[in-house]
Amino acid sequence: MSGRLTDEHILITGGSRGIGAAIVEKCLLEGANVSFIDLEGEEGENLLTKLNQDSKLLFVRGNVCSAEDLKSWSDASRKKFGSITGLVNNAGRNSYADPVTMTEQQWEDVFDVDLKAAWLAAREALPDMIANKRGSIVNIASVHANMTYPSMFPYAAAKSGLVGLTRSMALEVGPHQIRVNALSPGYTETFLVKEFFERNDPALRQKVLDVHPMNRMAKPAEIANCVAFLLSTEASFVTGANWIADGGLTSRFAG
Repeated sequence: MSGRLTDEHILITGGSRGIGAAIVEKCLLEGANVSFIDLEGEEGENLLTKLNQDSKLLFVRGNVCSAEDLKSWSDASRKKFGSITGLVNNAGRNSYADPVTMTEQQWEDVFDVDLKAAWLAAREALPDMIANKRGSIVNIASVHANMTYPSMFPYAAAKSGLVGLTRSMALEVGPHQIRVNALSPGYTETFLVKEFFERNDPALRQKVLDVHPMNRMAKPAEIANCVAFLLSTEASFVTGANWIADGGLTSRFAG
């Protein structure tokens, strides 16, 4: 523990499990006050109990696609911890669809969570950051922004959009000394990755491991370590970037 985030106030979407829960825990260890939102109420309460940090941690059950829920969450967070200095847009969902048979509603459901919610959350956090002339936003994208699988339409499109949103927002708020970066994890041992393997050939997991230069997937805590760096002043001149944390997976040709 280095205290890189001491006295910071960090908001985290989708913080109840997986990478999100690891980010919550890491930010606490680095000294931040943390508030997270998730639809998974029971899992959120379980994480609260596990971490036992009532004075530094707030959980609000809510829908990241709802502007009203996000406003209620940010208002409650300010009331407890003061001005918001950091935001991690971690909430996301997989998509398994066909470009011909997918409905408009299914498309909107994916883009609402994986892309629109990041803007809505930033819209809540940015006024504090602008007023204080400092802040950091980290958007959790994916290596699917660069490469993807058949049958995952349109997940890659949404994550590519999130990387584009990151660049655009970095330009908009840079004059206020606010940094905006994307972090693109590769395979990470989470519920979403487990779900992906369960939908496919059981042998696929070993095939995936075989093409990883490090012969393993990431642990959620390893992704959280990267997030903490990007939130901290140690990354004070890093903005508009898309950091890839994939264990070298995208560095190699197939075969």
